[in-house]
Amino acid sequence: MQSESAKMSSRAEARYRIEAPNWQPRTIKVIALDGRSESAVMRLSRLTWNRAVFLTASAFACAPAGGAPFSVLGWLSDLAGRTKDLIDEIASADLVVMIATAGENAQAASLIGEACAARHVMTTGLVLGTATASDDALSKALGQLRPYSGMLVAAGDEDYIEDMLIALRA
Repeated sequence: MQSESAKMSSRAEARYRIEAPNWQPRTIKVIALDGRSESAVMRLSRLTWNRAVFLTASAFACAPAGGAPFSVLGWLSDLAGRTKDLIDEIASADLVVMIATAGENAQAASLIGEACAARHVMTTGLVLGTATASDDALSKALGQLRPYSGMLVAAGDEDYIEDMLIALRA
């Protein structure tokens, strides 16, 4: 009796094989959700990446100046300060990584997460500063990211985030 491995190696079964590689580089959007995570994202952006785009949503955490009404336009930007459209950025992404700092405001995760869900884009949440944060601060950050993250990671330091992005093929 021929084994399954031997059957799958036969000429008859070879016609069903896919000869192309089974992966392509992912387009990953890395978004800082607060001012402290923005500095970490800035440092990470200086490294060599395949197809990672680094953005910041930290302006979302601030109230509009002069009592003006809040608008979702203009709160997402690249690291050079140019305004970006959230929907366009998500439309071109395979994965969105949201980075927050324990104890900081990460409310932008709700808008980003809902937009990703509507486009069927995977999300990952990373929380920085977990080694020194109080349980309340960590709980707040995790609570803001949990509903909008397919995977949620509490990172002790920035090196962990770099390793995570490498593992995700950013």
